[in-house]
Amino acid sequence: MTSPERSTSPPQQYAERSYRSPAALVGGALLILLGLWLGADALLRGTVHTKLTALFVLLLGVPLVAAFSLRPLVRANEDRLVVRNPFRTISLPWAAVEELRATFSAEVFVSGGGKYQLWAVPVSLRQRKKVARQATRGPRGARPRFGLNADSGPVPKAMADQTLAELREIKERATDRPGAKGEPEVRWSYAVLAPAVVGAVGLAVMLAL
Repeated sequence: MTSPERSTSPPQQYAERSYRSPAALVGGALLILLGLWLGADALLRGTVHTKLTALFVLLLGVPLVAAFSLRPLVRANEDRLVVRNPFRTISLPWAAVEELRATFSAEVFVSGGGKYQLWAVPVSLRQRKKVARQATRGPRGARPRFGLNADSGPVPKAMADQTLAELREIKERATDRPGAKGEPEVRWSYAVLAPAVVGAVGLAVMLAL
C-alpha cells in the first residue's frame, strides 16, 4: 500500500497595493481642466503674443499641477516599495527600508541614512485629532475608554497611519525574500521636467518682450 503523495502548493502571493490621495486627484484634475479651458480660449481668440504666452503658461503649469496632484503614487508588492513623487520615482527593495514614519509628513527611511517623502500619503493632523477623540469617546452613548479596563477592540487610525501600518506589515513578510534584496534606485521624471523647463524659459522670454 502506497502512501498518498503530499501536494506542494506554491507560496502564497499577496496582491500588489497602490496608494494615492483622492483629494489630490480630484483637485488636480479640476485645475488642469480649468487651465486648458482658459488656455484654449486664449489660443483661439488672442493675439500672436497672447497665444504664445498662453502656450508657454500651459507648458509650465499643466505638468507642474499634474506632478503634484496626479503623479504621486505609492505601490507595494512582496519585493519592493515604489514611491512616485512629483519629480522622481524611487524603487526601494524591502531589505533597504529601515523605517516608515508619519509625523508632519509620511516618510520612508532607507539604509545609509537616506530619507524620501511619500507625497501620495498626506498626513492630516486634523484627521488624527478627530480619530483620537473618537477612540477616546467610543461609540455614541458608550463610556469613554480609559485605563487598563478600556475596550480592547480595534483602535481607529487616521488614513496615513493605517497606510503605513499596512506597508510595515508587507515589509515584515518580505524580510527573508531573495527578491526583496538590493539597492535603492532613483529615476528623474523628464516627462514632467522637460516641458516645464521649456514653458518657464518661453514665458520668461515673452514677458521680457
